[in-house]
Amino acid sequence: MTPAAWLWIPVTIGAALAQTLRNAAQRYLTASLGTLGATLVRFLYGLPFAALWFVLVQGAGTAPAPAPSPGFAGWVLLGAVCQIAATVLLLRVMAERNFTLGVAYSKSEIVQLAVFGFAFLGDPVSAVAGLAIALGTLGVLMLSPTDPQRPVRALLMGWTTRPARLGLASGAGFALAAVSYRGAVLALGGISFLTAAAYTLLAAQLLQTVLLGGWLLLRDAAVVTGVLRAWRASLFAGFMGAAASIGWFTAMAIEPVAHVRTLGLIELLFSYVVSRRVFQERLTRRELAGVALLTLALVVVTLRR
Repeated sequence: MTPAAWLWIPVTIGAALAQTLRNAAQRYLTASLGTLGATLVRFLYGLPFAALWFVLVQGAGTAPAPAPSPGFAGWVLLGAVCQIAATVLLLRVMAERNFTLGVAYSKSEIVQLAVFGFAFLGDPVSAVAGLAIALGTLGVLMLSPTDPQRPVRALLMGWTTRPARLGLASGAGFALAAVSYRGAVLALGGISFLTAAAYTLLAAQLLQTVLLGGWLLLRDAAVVTGVLRAWRASLFAGFMGAAASIGWFTAMAIEPVAHVRTLGLIELLFSYVVSRRVFQERLTRRELAGVALLTLALVVVTLRR
């Protein structure tokens, strides 16, 4: 593997760290803006930083500006709509009585990514990469089971419930969005992966700001007003959101999306370990096993070649 091909690994880890910080900022804003308002912050206040990143990338190179094709536009539109829909579905899951079960099923995103990536883009999934995906998914489920006493049984017996179906649909939406963004990057042939990723991110952020912002203006304009008034607190969330997206899009321009998102599970490991250290809580045997499986998955997916 060439040194450039390894670049997706540190970029993905950086994206996961930035996403952890963005999530913390969004949780703070949710109290005053609501969930959809905090989601709009991610797109609206991340848009200027995405635009600045594209200008810097374009200015640093000598290649001409990207020439978007109908295929590119279709991929970006599909990705933007799927990501917003997946977020809405996840919110519906959290409103359900048994939301924990739905959230657990939404974590099937990694498995669905491998399927959609192969079906739509022809991204191969080796046996070793498949093992990493399986280990990572199992590790995540063990860290946040629907039933701590019987986690596997609860998962298998609950798949026909409404929260489970919503969770599966949410995971599918996030998976399709990620695959679509990689498809958009690949559709911009003839330019560097960095320029293609930056341009795709800018197009997606702009479209999502218009779609979600327009929908909120029609449904509840007070939310948009609140988002604009909270601009000071929102800038950090927007910056970290843009930084995370820059990392995800760049990594997906280099590597199949299933590999990127599997390594991206390190975000959960970051958050979990930090929270345990802060609160000085001891890990249970199940949690230790989950951390071990997740760590093994990260090692396998990075050293598989």
